[in-house]
Amino acid sequence: MSTVLVTGVTGFIGLHCVHQLIQAGHHVHGTLRSKSREHEVRESLKRANLADGNLVLFECDLLGDSGWSDAVRGCDYILHVASPFIAGIPDHEDDLIKPAVAGTKKVLELAAQEESVKKVVLTSSFAAVGDTFDGTTVFDESHWSNLDNPNISAYNKSKTLAEKAAWDFMDSAKSFALTVINPVAVIGPMLSSDLGTSNLFVKKMLDGSTPGNPRIHIGFVDVRDVARAHVDSMTNTKTDGKRIILSRDEIWVSQLSEILRGFGYKAPKFNLPKWLLKIIAVFDKEVAGLVPLIGKVKDINSKEFAASFDWQLRSIEESAKITADQLKAMGEI
Repeated sequence: MSTVLVTGVTGFIGLHCVHQLIQAGHHVHGTLRSKSREHEVRESLKRANLADGNLVLFECDLLGDSGWSDAVRGCDYILHVASPFIAGIPDHEDDLIKPAVAGTKKVLELAAQEESVKKVVLTSSFAAVGDTFDGTTVFDESHWSNLDNPNISAYNKSKTLAEKAAWDFMDSAKSFALTVINPVAVIGPMLSSDLGTSNLFVKKMLDGSTPGNPRIHIGFVDVRDVARAHVDSMTNTKTDGKRIILSRDEIWVSQLSEILRGFGYKAPKFNLPKWLLKIIAVFDKEVAGLVPLIGKVKDINSKEFAASFDWQLRSIEESAKITADQLKAMGEI
């Protein structure tokens, strides 16, 4: 089987990629910022009855050089999942932008130097697609977030710049192929104590932290499907040179609450008016990050997913239930 580098193995998506690769018999190289977290990865494999003998972990930082050459050496494929995320508004946008862009460039440069690398699969985001600020309500892979608009969030800017840097690099790189995966909000089962940003949002809906539903329209996709798209893309030539949006359902947050209540959970019934959300945002950076999304419809028509894969994404109902059930079992709600 192949040797695959997964960057950011302690993350929500990265760890699912590791599990699927190990289950398929691949050898896996993984990067993490601190070896102190190695036990989290290995323990998660043990809980899933997966052997960790084919896993080698390297301590690497997106803004540093140490460890990266060793991590890439001998790899056939690279899944570049690692990227910084800060819920809400960071103190400075460069806290997100610098590591996102530098990390992407670093991985691609190393891939170009390593003759064994056949393909890089990059985790981008719908954040690099949906901030067009031009009134668009239905998005596909041809859309790009507008970097020139002053209202673009720091996170969306970081994902857009990192993905653009990747495609710019590929203009001159001929030794390997590139696929970019652009998921919407990722929810689903957790393999470690890392809840995942969108699962944390679900948690706050269910533990009383969020008193009502912000009027936000958002897409959801299951983390298991996001990982599968990464792993399948390694050898699926249909995905070469493509960016692929992953979204099963685009719904209002109030509809997600309704789904969760249908499973017996106490999700909010009250819909937060915009003026109240703005007041809360003054004191809460995470809420402040939601304000620009209020009232904006963002439906998705992924032209590339159906053209590239022969399987279907899980429903929001399935993903929401397994997320809520696991949060309950973990004592989080």
